[in-house]
Amino acid sequence: MFNNVTLIGYLGSDAESRTTRNNTAMAVLSLATKRTWKNRETGEGESQTTWHKCVSFGRTAEYAAKLTKGAHIQVVGEIQTRSYVAKDGTNKSVTEIRIQRIARLDRGPKTESTEGAAA
Repeated sequence: MFNNVTLIGYLGSDAESRTTRNNTAMAVLSLATKRTWKNRETGEGESQTTWHKCVSFGRTAEYAAKLTKGAHIQVVGEIQTRSYVAKDGTNKSVTEIRIQRIARLDRGPKTESTEGAAA
């Protein structure tokens, strides 16, 4: 079995830097991807934006933490769904992309290619 995803899109906000309980760097990115198509009935172009929560750790997180809103990036990683108990006591689940590699596609530092940083 293989769980691998590649997304290309734009950041909707500046990267959010955090530190895990064991003092590992962590960054959270909000990545927008857009799909476009032509409506067969009207002939008009249509589109749909999907938002993805992307998380990175270690050296990749240190690089990701410098990314700002509007950056055009490519992320490669795996899809993970995890459950947790929210502050209000309810059970929640979230699906996110665990980043393995990031490449900046617009101007600025070009790439950061780090394999599988551990949490």
